[in-house]
Amino acid sequence: MNHDSLQATAKALIAEGKGILAADETVGTITKRFESLKINSTENSRCAYREMLFTSPGVSEFISGVIMYDETIRQTNARGVPLPEVCTRLGIIPGIKVDTGAKDLAGSPGEKITEGLDGLRDRLTAYYNMGARFAKWRAVIQISDRHPSQTCLAVNAHALGRYAALCQEQGLVPIVEPEVLMDGPHSIERCGEITGHVLHTVFNALYAQGVSLEGMLLKPNMVVSGKECTKQASVQKVAQATLQCLCRHVPAAVPGIVFLSGGQHDRLATAHLNAINILPSPKPWKISFSYGRALQDAALEAWHGDNNNIKAGQQALYQRAKCNGAASLGKYTEEMEGNASRKRMPAHRADWHDD
Repeated sequence: MNHDSLQATAKALIAEGKGILAADETVGTITKRFESLKINSTENSRCAYREMLFTSPGVSEFISGVIMYDETIRQTNARGVPLPEVCTRLGIIPGIKVDTGAKDLAGSPGEKITEGLDGLRDRLTAYYNMGARFAKWRAVIQISDRHPSQTCLAVNAHALGRYAALCQEQGLVPIVEPEVLMDGPHSIERCGEITGHVLHTVFNALYAQGVSLEGMLLKPNMVVSGKECTKQASVQKVAQATLQCLCRHVPAAVPGIVFLSGGQHDRLATAHLNAINILPSPKPWKISFSYGRALQDAALEAWHGDNNNIKAGQQALYQRAKCNGAASLGKYTEEMEGNASRKRMPAHRADWHDD
């Protein structure tokens, strides 16, 4: 393990005013997105879409890294240049999703365990040789009257710790993503309670498995009301509850926290990030973003599967990246959205989740 290299990469990923583009949807997930817009999902169309995103002019001003899926990291552009190299040339650090998805947890109906540890060391070596310098593993935690169980928390935390240790051994910065899902009618207070319990359990596992906190990033959910909760918390309350939870449970040695959007509408995710960053409370870590849908949705809709719309898709991504870059500095305003800010937007996206 090269601690200096890991720390340098982690710091580069949370450079001032920058965040991470999560473009690591599985084939099944991105196909659902394409089909919702009547776009034909093929290996070529998926490659064209990802290349459009990665090569958006000026986007590296606000995007430090991009998380790819296995299919994507093996693809090339029209000139035969591997997509990781395309990103590197543009000053964007390539990353890779390495878990194989959340599966039913035996003996605990309604809960999930993320799989993918088998053969991970060899896969990490191969991904590093393809150009990846960081990785991501996502655990999903469901809130209900009975969930999460201690078993669910323990096994997912252990897997995150094992994954993170293997990443650092192979020279990749691990992004540790324990996501408490927004699904359900739970209150923001219940979300805060469970999120705190999850983070406490995860960092115990990371410590137990010798993970260098300085060479990793945390990708948590924000503390929000459940999607079906009749009383949705305000932006200010979300910011306060989220920062309080982080201060209680995330060690100061962690260099950065890059939030997932988790189904929030793109502009709401931006507003929440900005509100967290402008709070006067001390923040020992950089706080930024690692958004998927909250960065991609406008770009996908503008592109719509037609290469004649590449410029429009890239402009849409640039706009969202610019707004989130400003939010990571606490400098976002609704005026930055232009005419779009006058439109009323829903709080949440559809019910399917990023992988």
